[in-house]
Amino acid sequence: MAEDAFGEALRRLRGSRSIRDVAQLANCSKTMVGDLENGKRRPTPPLAAALDKALGARGELVALAAVRPEMRALEQAAALQRGLSDALAAGAMTDAGLDDWEYTVARYGRATRYRPEGDLLPELISDIADLQRVLTHRHPPPVRRRLTLALAQMSGLMALTLLKLGDPSSRDWWRTGRAAASAAEDRATLSWIYAQEAYQLYYSHDIEGAVELACRAQQLAGGLPCVGPALAAPLEARAHAVLGRKNEAAGALTSAATALERLDPGDRIGSAFGYSESQLRFHSGNAWTHLKEIGRARDEQARALELYPAGDHTDRALIFLDQALCLAFEGDLAGAATLATDTIVNLPSAHRSALIIYRAQELTATVPKARQSVQEMRVLREVLALPPGRGTDDDGDDRPGDA
Repeated sequence: MAEDAFGEALRRLRGSRSIRDVAQLANCSKTMVGDLENGKRRPTPPLAAALDKALGARGELVALAAVRPEMRALEQAAALQRGLSDALAAGAMTDAGLDDWEYTVARYGRATRYRPEGDLLPELISDIADLQRVLTHRHPPPVRRRLTLALAQMSGLMALTLLKLGDPSSRDWWRTGRAAASAAEDRATLSWIYAQEAYQLYYSHDIEGAVELACRAQQLAGGLPCVGPALAAPLEARAHAVLGRKNEAAGALTSAATALERLDPGDRIGSAFGYSESQLRFHSGNAWTHLKEIGRARDEQARALELYPAGDHTDRALIFLDQALCLAFEGDLAGAATLATDTIVNLPSAHRSALIIYRAQELTATVPKARQSVQEMRVLREVLALPPGRGTDDDGDDRPGDA
């Protein structure tokens, strides 16, 4: 069927031209052209490209040649789509095309607030591959800059997604994102990438490294009102809090509030590319939790939970885990473990990411060995020992420790 489609297209595109003329233009034999039109032979990729160019087919013949008869229908569809994307990428990039790429990036940014990372990953891979094909062609400098900026932001989203999935390859994507942001000479995006990367160091226990990258993100912005400083300053506060530096943490929280106030309202949104009061409250609550300022922590946590939409599963779960940590610091280990366990098992399975498990493990690490035998702590450890997204009530399994 693939040969027939190719042959039919070749015959249609040849039109009134003779087979001899087409064969000369494509530097092949008349017999070959005739056999291709009749479906007797399969074109090689170079021959398909030569015929495509000779007949001005704009990639149609190349796309059809990529579809092999032995492929299953879905594989043929995928091959055809790739060929068409290649053909379209070779053409001039219009303003509408650039707008669509920028809309795609913004849509992914919003999706990070409510869609599971495991669902986003394959779509990101596919779209970044398409963007890569577009970038392999020549474009005027202003067009290339906008496309490169889109690549920087998509690379940052890829790193963020892999980070939440607990995959260390996220580090490579930060580097790609930084390189693309530098190539586009976009200070705001470079600041944003450093701020997001600081979170990776924070969750990797490189707390001093997290402070350094958070400070760099703020320096790169250089007073520019953008998301990078608003995102970096509260992370710096959280890192100082972990290290017990109360004054530095408080100063960074003040900087965070200032950065948020300076943001354009369009940037105070629920998106990976935005920063909102709900996030600031969450991050402030986390910093005060680590400083064991329980009253202030609870005020911020309560306000954050009021502001976050119910569909923002990840951040709401992290706030509940901070509340559990407050209970642990007050000595209520059973209450802390129960709240943490409920938080995890009540999450939709697709949202029980490595990041959530990591934060819950932080709680168990604060409990002295002599108190680890508390029944509720045992249940929590059993939940944490399960693979992310499995083995809890809504999956139809028994809850660990219920037996």
